[in-house]
Formats: sequence, structure tokens, C-alpha cells
Amino acid sequence: MGSIVVSELEYAPPAAEPLFFEVSFTIKPGEHAALIGANGVGKSTILKILSGELDADEGDFQLAGSMLRMTQDVGMASPEQPLREMLIEVAPPALRDAGRALFAAEAAMAAGDDDGTKYAEALTEWGDLSGYELEAAWAAAAVKSVKTPIDDFATRTVAELSGGERKRLVLELLLSAAPDILLLDEPDNYLDVPTRTWLEERIVGCPSTILMVSHDRTILERVATKIVVIEGSGCWVHGGSYASYPEAREARQKRLGDAVQRWNDEERRLFRHMKIMKQRAELNAGNAKKANAAETRWERFVKIGPPPPPVADQNISVNLRGADSARRVAAFEGVSIDDLFFPFSDEVYFGERVGLIGPNGTGKTHLMRALEGEVQPDEGVLKFGPRTSVGMFTQVHHRPDFVGRETGEIIVDLLGNEEKARKSLGRYGLADHHRQSFETLSGGQKARLEILCLEIEGHNVLLLDEPTDNLDIESSEALEQALDGFVGTVVAVSHDRAFLSTMDRFVMINDDGDVLAIPDHDLAMRALADPDAVRSLPQVKSLVDDG
Repeated sequence: MGSIVVSELEYAPPAAEPLFFEVSFTIKPGEHAALIGANGVGKSTILKILSGELDADEGDFQLAGSMLRMTQDVGMASPEQPLREMLIEVAPPALRDAGRALFAAEAAMAAGDDDGTKYAEALTEWGDLSGYELEAAWAAAAVKSVKTPIDDFATRTVAELSGGERKRLVLELLLSAAPDILLLDEPDNYLDVPTRTWLEERIVGCPSTILMVSHDRTILERVATKIVVIEGSGCWVHGGSYASYPEAREARQKRLGDAVQRWNDEERRLFRHMKIMKQRAELNAGNAKKANAAETRWERFVKIGPPPPPVADQNISVNLRGADSARRVAAFEGVSIDDLFFPFSDEVYFGERVGLIGPNGTGKTHLMRALEGEVQPDEGVLKFGPRTSVGMFTQVHHRPDFVGRETGEIIVDLLGNEEKARKSLGRYGLADHHRQSFETLSGGQKARLEILCLEIEGHNVLLLDEPTDNLDIESSEALEQALDGFVGTVVAVSHDRAFLSTMDRFVMINDDGDVLAIPDHDLAMRALADPDAVRSLPQVKSLVDDG
């Protein structure tokens, strides 16, 4: 089995301050470690350095054994490419290069730029490196991961799979390959709750040494055996599960504070002693040697410097005010979209927190887009009550109106005041990014910016499509706390079990098109695990219209 040793790693983006420095940690063979920290501190960057995609400015690292890696945006950058081009990017290096060469030679031959010689050579290299065995592994992973059969990975495009299917396919492939080392960057994004449960079980049973980035608190508690924390421009390690991490961090903060206080007390003691000895030396020259020694001790102590102080918390402050509206906020009357689910009827009332749940591909995001007004139902009517103002948080931060604009500019336009904009950005941990363009922000920073815009716009109905997917843990908890005090109505699609526990009731769309009303979180989790087992319970009702 593999191991990971990182020593004194430092990295700064071009023309920017260092993201981190003096990052050192060790992942022993078979350990499953989680890399956590605030959005933008460099977690994904560390994985890119370990995989060879980026070069560190200082420090070194050693990966003992074979390594495979899954990026955060796997399958998202080029949805129109064939599936095989997505899958070849997570293959071992030699096979990856051979696959790229084979695809290029195939395209050249089809275009008439090759008489078949280069293609034949590439095909031979592909076979010699066990490329056909890899294709068999693709097919086996697809059977377990994709709802519709894949006959040809060269013609089936990435876009034909949902985001969750893409992630599940790649994860099935990597976890089945079980290399010595697996680097996984937010593997849970786009996965529904049953698939996240599957992921937990597969990681726990995987013999590989794993270093992963995740913001899903439930997954972290269930799979991580070690926590590597990136904060304060450096890192520290908690050698236990995430369940005990908050207490460990609190104890560490106290120790750091106590150590700084002890250093300050000792520095003052040595300084006072030196001053006293200097005064005595002025009265009696015989004390001069002792005075000089006292001064040397004090200077040496100060030169070494104090221990590191406690790391300042992010203190993300979300202030979703909202406003009153009519008692009936929205009404679904025989609504159906794209034949994804049967026509159903329901009503949403002021102040409710409604979780929209179900497996991937059942139409939850389509329904949210209908609520936003972006699409119209194919059947039925969707009505909003009076005095409702609807704001939408998009899952993939699709905001064409933000592209090419600086973060500060976006908020100034909303507030009309640069000083207020700076303060607002500061509450969301974005003050240092006010001159940064929207498209260069990290996923978590884009998410925080979207939430800030919703806050400023002052809506009383919030439609949240996977709001915590890219948020760090502290930001997710800040959002949950803000929603608890929000005067208004929330409809949210989420697969984050901790976030879902804050919802009042649930509407579940199943693979068979049924739409169920579920009254509480515990029943909702049972329904996601086994829909048939709860369908007949008296507390669970179908919302599908009769006839």
C-alpha cells in the first residue's frame, strides 16, 4: 500500500501572496485522510501539486506507490466530449497518454490526414498497455453507475449523463481499480443521498491510501481516519475522525492561546529582571556582569519569538432578512415537466422550509427552474401568492450576468455604495477578492457571493439548488443559522444530510415518477434508502393527482 509524505510545501498563485506555506503531513498506508479548511485556502491546489499538475514553490513530497486522481470538476468542463475522453483522464499515466494518442490518430485517419499507419501503431501501443482491459473496466463500471446502457464510449457524450452519473461512473472505476493512492477532490458533489451512502461504504472498504477533500460533514464523520487542517497559511493534523475534530480544534486553540500568554508572561519577567539588574549595575559596578547576562537572556528569548497564536475563525456572517408574504406562497396544480414525474398538486405556505429530495435525474432541478420562472410546466399551473419575491441560488453558479465582472463591482451595483459593498464582502470572507473577476473565484467563493446577492436583494422566497455543495463547513453552518432566523419561505434541493436536517418537511420525487409528501427528516432519510419500505406508511402520502 502507498503512503504520502509532504514536507514544508509552499505555493503562491502568479503575482499573488502565498496560499499556504510550511505545510507538512504524513498519510500512512491504508489511512483515509480528509483535507479540510476554508474555501480558497488551497486544498485543491495541494492535490494538484501531489498529482503533478502544479509545481510547488518550496518544499517537497513523496508518493510511494501507484496513484490515481479525481478532480473536482470531472466531466463538467467539456460535456460535449465522448465519454471515453473523460474516462481516459482518470487512467494511469501510461494508459492515459496512449489513449490520447489513439483518439488523435483515429480522428486524423477519419479526416484523411493519416493513411492508417499512425492509427495502427497507436492501437498496438493501446493493446500492449492493457487498454482493452481498461475498456472492459469502463463497461463494468457503467453497468453499475449509469441508468441507460452504454454501447459505445466513443459516441456517447458526457452531456448524456447527469452530473451524479458522471461522478458515480468515475468513482466506481477508481475505487474498483484500488491503486496504492487515491486523491479525491470533492467526490460527493452531485451525488444523491443513496449514492453518498454507497460512497461511504466503498471508501471504508477500500484498501487504498486516500487523501480527499470534502465538505459533507456526514461523509467526513463516517470515512475519515485522519483530518489534515489547512488554516493560518499552514496546517495541523488531527489523528482521529471528524466526529472528534471540533473538540480537538477547540482544545488546540486554547493550547495556542495559553502558550502565547505564557510566552508573553515570560518575556515580561525577563525584561523586568533585566531592567532591575541594569538599575543595580548603575548603583554598583559589580552587578554589571549579571546585568549583561540578563539582557542577553532577554534578547535571545525575544529573537526566538512567540509560538503561533490561535487561528482566527472565519466568522462568516449571513444576514438573510426576508419579509412577510401571503399565507399561501406557492401552489402546484397538476404540475408535470418533461414527463419526469406524474402531475402532482401541493401548496407551500409562508415560513415553511421544504426539502425537495429524490435520486438524481428525477426532475428536482427542473422543478426549481419552473419555480424560478425559467421554464414552464408541460402540464398544470404553478402559481405564486401575492407579495412574494423569489430569489434563486443555482447549483453550478450559472450567472452569465456576473461573467467578466469584478466581485466588488457586482456588489457595488446592488448596494450603490463602495464602502457598504466592502463591509458586506468582508462578512462573507470575500474582502480580499473584491478586485477578482467572478469566473476566477473558487466554487465556494462563488457560492458565498451568490448568497450575499440574495441577502442584499431581500427576497422572501428562497429557492436553493444544492447550496452547500461548494461551501466549506463553516460557511454551511453560517447559512443554516441564517436560514433559521430568515423571515420567509425556503424550498431547497440538497443531498447534504446535515443541511436537510434543518428542513421542516419534504417532497420526494422517485424514479418511477411518484411524488411523495414526507413529514420529517428521519422518514425522509428512510425513504431515500428504501422508497418502497415507507411508501405505504400512513404518514407518507402521494401528491400525484388521481386519474
